[in-house]
Amino acid sequence: MFPDDLKYTSEHEWVRPGQATVRVGITDYAQDALGDIVYVSLPEVGAELQDGAAVGELESTKSVSDVYAPLAGTVSAVNEALDGTPELVNSDPYGEGWLFELTLADPSSVDALMDAAAYRSSVES
Repeated sequence: MFPDDLKYTSEHEWVRPGQATVRVGITDYAQDALGDIVYVSLPEVGAELQDGAAVGELESTKSVSDVYAPLAGTVSAVNEALDGTPELVNSDPYGEGWLFELTLADPSSVDALMDAAAYRSSVES
């Protein structure tokens, strides 16, 4: 349910580490809690994001939830497929339902995020 190759935030975002540019999405736990996602608002390519800042929204049939920047950096890509098929966030949160890519201000900042075991224990408590 929580892939071991990802890092996680307490706001239920995941980051795929390994490069200076990381891919960001929301966890399966978060998409399940939100329900059917009907609209996705993401930051613009080129936007400078501050760690922890609200940078977008996910609108579901139940509510609207903020998307937070997991780390500081510059948006290098957004998942354009979500414009027409926002439900990809529900059906494939760790794959085709990714949200945006971020070129990190400090690539080592990924190390401060939770690993899968720490995230699992945070959502189970």
